[in-house]
Amino acid sequence: MKLFTDSAHVGDRYITITDKGDIRHLTKVLRLGKGDTVEVSDSACWEYTAEIEEIAETEVLLRIVDKQAFAREPALLVTLFQGIPKAGKMENIIQKCVELGVHAIVPVFLERTVVVDKGNFRKKLDRWQKISDEAVKQCRRGLVPQIETPLAEDGLLKRLQEYDLVLLPYENEQSRTLKDCLRELTERPRTVAVIIGPEGGFSAREAEAFIRAGAVSVSLGKTVLRTETAGMAALAMLMYELEL
Repeated sequence: MKLFTDSAHVGDRYITITDKGDIRHLTKVLRLGKGDTVEVSDSACWEYTAEIEEIAETEVLLRIVDKQAFAREPALLVTLFQGIPKAGKMENIIQKCVELGVHAIVPVFLERTVVVDKGNFRKKLDRWQKISDEAVKQCRRGLVPQIETPLAEDGLLKRLQEYDLVLLPYENEQSRTLKDCLRELTERPRTVAVIIGPEGGFSAREAEAFIRAGAVSVSLGKTVLRTETAGMAALAMLMYELEL
């Protein structure tokens, strides 16, 4: 099991776990005890192998056995700007993209987004963040990708200047594939933004606005992918070409 804690809880020799959920999972679900080992991330840059030293109702004391820099975090930092889909599709997108190495996910309200914010969107964000937390523990990454506050088109356009490369997988793109784009690069980017439309795709006006703002329109292949597939496919291609 991998635990995540704040670096303030990590000392030179010991780590203190105070999260009630983690304590319950360690002691009640996994039934670990004194002498058993766990992996711990400080949510910043270090991961540890630690041995359970003491177990109390409100905290678990771990003795540090080994300390290493993150071994499973990609050097490529990919932010997925995901047009918000209907039903539970976003949960699957988050889970799989976290497994594939996404750095952050930003839900986006676009012209053809069917979902509306009825005032309770905070609950969805909390749920989505929990899914990211759980996916990280399962795939044993070092950092938890954040599910950021939703943006509208204007907010997204302002963010695009932050990235070395901005990709717009677009069903109407006929001449440039993502593979072509990546193999034409003269310098390897460190930060990449991927913009995925909702179920209805991008409007022509939106696509033109993103391209004017610096996004590169690319095709992901000969078939048109669903919104819940497109981000995963783009991320897998990026990791294959630029990370592995």
